[in-house]
Amino acid sequence: MDHNSTVTLISELGDRQASVDFRFTANYHASEAVVGLIQIEGNLLWEGDARALVKSWSAGGQMPPEVAQEIHTVIMSNCIPEAVILARELRLPPPVPIPQVNVPQQPAKPGKGRSPEIA
Repeated sequence: MDHNSTVTLISELGDRQASVDFRFTANYHASEAVVGLIQIEGNLLWEGDARALVKSWSAGGQMPPEVAQEIHTVIMSNCIPEAVILARELRLPPPVPIPQVNVPQQPAKPGKGRSPEIA
């Protein structure tokens, strides 16, 4: 399973605002076959030097690294929780790894009937 975010279009709304269209994809595959796909498309408003961002995007489909990091972080942090809910409804595994719980083996102490705390 892999997931990614893609910016599909950036357009200037004013000197300080740009509209960013994006697509988030979680792709479930086994061997060569695709067994599931979650795709979320959306739009976000970015505030900053919109003219420079649109100029950079129009010239070659690239964004300055610090802007790209900010935009993709916002996309992922908003879409992954939504994809988890959609995955549950579709009966697919969540698109993020589930932490493994390791319970340390401890010698039993007489008179104590409590279970260990898991952090």
